[in-house]
Amino acid sequence: MSPARDEPQSEDTSFFANILTPGSSLHPTFLLVVDCAFLILLLVFVVLALLTSGNPHIFALMVIELCLWASVKWFVNELKQIPVETDRNDGTDTSENEARKTR
Repeated sequence: MSPARDEPQSEDTSFFANILTPGSSLHPTFLLVVDCAFLILLLVFVVLALLTSGNPHIFALMVIELCLWASVKWFVNELKQIPVETDRNDGTDTSENEARKTR
């Protein structure tokens, strides 16, 4: 017998199921995971810089990583400033709605 599927999803399962839905990039949990990933990558580069006695390539990778992190933060900030467009169509396609779709 198979177990019942009526059990609520765990927090981890619902997070991973939510990643690819529209607007999920603004979810606070997703943003926290992205920030943690960038922080861990930065810490790895710092440890590598210490282990390699200051290899300039590692510092270049740190700069690239910090620029990527900053660009992601900027992009998310820009996404938050865009107003959410609601579909006010009541199910009927008018010529005005059709004209908007073709633009």
